[in-house]
Amino acid sequence: MKPARSLAAALAGDSPLVLDGGLSNQLEAQGCDLSDDLWSARLLADGPEQIEAAHTAYVRAGAQVLITSSYQATYEGFARRGARRDEASALLARSVALARAAAERAAREVWVAASVGPYGAMLADGSEYRGRYGLAVRELEAFHRPRVETLAQAGPDVLALETVPDTDEAAALLRATADAGVPVWLSYTIEGGRTRAGQDLGAAFALVAGHDHVIAVGVNCCEPADADRAVETAARETGRPVVVYPNSGERWDARTRAWSGGITFDPARLPDWAAAGARLVGGCCRVGPDRIAALAALTRASHQ
Repeated sequence: MKPARSLAAALAGDSPLVLDGGLSNQLEAQGCDLSDDLWSARLLADGPEQIEAAHTAYVRAGAQVLITSSYQATYEGFARRGARRDEASALLARSVALARAAAERAAREVWVAASVGPYGAMLADGSEYRGRYGLAVRELEAFHRPRVETLAQAGPDVLALETVPDTDEAAALLRATADAGVPVWLSYTIEGGRTRAGQDLGAAFALVAGHDHVIAVGVNCCEPADADRAVETAARETGRPVVVYPNSGERWDARTRAWSGGITFDPARLPDWAAAGARLVGGCCRVGPDRIAALAALTRASHQ
């Protein structure tokens, strides 16, 4: 159902909200071929029913927040595929509509977060795991602003500024979203206790000071073990609700375009994350509906 409360109001409660998991792995489980520079965003044009089905799988698993398929959806990326600007705008808006359709079929409140991925995602070469693109903050802001405006106009509950690798891009995104009229969360991708570009994580989180449109801050697309301390750091540095959705623990090789290693994502981390300040908890790459269902069950059990 459509939420009666804002997401910010819901975050003020005692119980964490459960995010969904990785959209791409669920689409692959449904038989979709994502070997394309647009990744899951390609299906906005070629298979929107598959995207809606993936969102629905997470709703059934217990997710309370759905993240749209717009992570790798950009005007520049769509233009390379021959899409006109108005067609690209329609596809961006469709990403929100598909998530909203799945959310409104639920018998409980389910919020929609419009994904705003980093500049590196558009390059489709793993740059989002390095940052430092050689662009000024103003150039990054100019890249992000048109997509932000289109997604905001589509009516999501929040903009998810996610997988941000460095503080320059974070600053650009905060500027690009300041007057969008939609709240945001800011989520870094990290390695150890630093951003992917090697910056101090506490200082990176502190950038949100003075930005009242930021309703949560945290990390995603990282090792589960790295998320533990990051939640504590985010809460300490900002005093805001924390969002955390790490990967499965497997590692992505951008050269071979394959995953390797074992799964270390453990839903049993939820109580510790919640105690440290996490209010939005889910999974990113390779975390599927089964583990989101386990998170949802733990959340329900802790508040019975």
